[in-house]
Amino acid sequence: MTEQPDTPTEERQSDVMDPARAAAFEVALGRQATISAGSPLPPFFHQLYFWAPQPPECLGRDGHPRVGAAGGLIPDLGLPRRMWAGGRLQFDAPLCAGIRAEKHSVLERAEHKEGRSGPLAFVTLRHEVWQEGRHCLTEWQDLVYREDPDLAAQQPVAPKARVDETEAREAAFSSTLLFRYSALTFNGHRIHYDLDYARDVEGYEGLVVHGPLLAQKLMLLAEEVIGPLKRFSFRASSPLMHFETATFCRAGNDLWVRGPDGRQCMSATAEGA
Repeated sequence: MTEQPDTPTEERQSDVMDPARAAAFEVALGRQATISAGSPLPPFFHQLYFWAPQPPECLGRDGHPRVGAAGGLIPDLGLPRRMWAGGRLQFDAPLCAGIRAEKHSVLERAEHKEGRSGPLAFVTLRHEVWQEGRHCLTEWQDLVYREDPDLAAQQPVAPKARVDETEAREAAFSSTLLFRYSALTFNGHRIHYDLDYARDVEGYEGLVVHGPLLAQKLMLLAEEVIGPLKRFSFRASSPLMHFETATFCRAGNDLWVRGPDGRQCMSATAEGA
């Protein structure tokens, strides 16, 4: 059933695409800092911008802005656990560092469903980013909200990842990298830096690697091999913990993240420009 939210259904933000922030992210990823004013930004680097800080009293228990709050796009659907389930992107023109950009966000969907593990809520946000009057990209962001876990219950079995890749690269994610990514994206979600909260409240084995960070590394791999991207879609299927080493795989235009036990953490499809 689709909800009729009392919260706004759209918002607009503006931000100068600070080259220092993008260069810091390059360094955090273990790359050479190359971005300066006027440089085209790599795909998905817009995640570093358009911060919307809220005072402490407007935050939920998980560190995110409280859903249903005045001025927020996401209604309160009565479920406490937030997950970034996936997304789709269409790139029409590169964003350039050091130039102001505008972001227009719309709430496309907010609905309840009943899953095998209990009630779920699905939210889809659409973001359009413009720079100097030129449309640069559209992003659809899919979020899922769930009940608190039964810590004594058996965890669902994650799907197995493909093993037919033609290219594979391993990557580790330290708690320092997770902290730096949270800081650069102004993401206060405690599952990424508060181990006690992640384990004792949300039932994870460790700190959770950001879904967008996995998607970012897949996008950079796709761009390196395929060239400039026109479209990219990704879907999270199992969380990756900070103490695990993941394998980033590609076969043609298909990409995926495989955990150390062979499970699929994320799948994606890329299309070149």
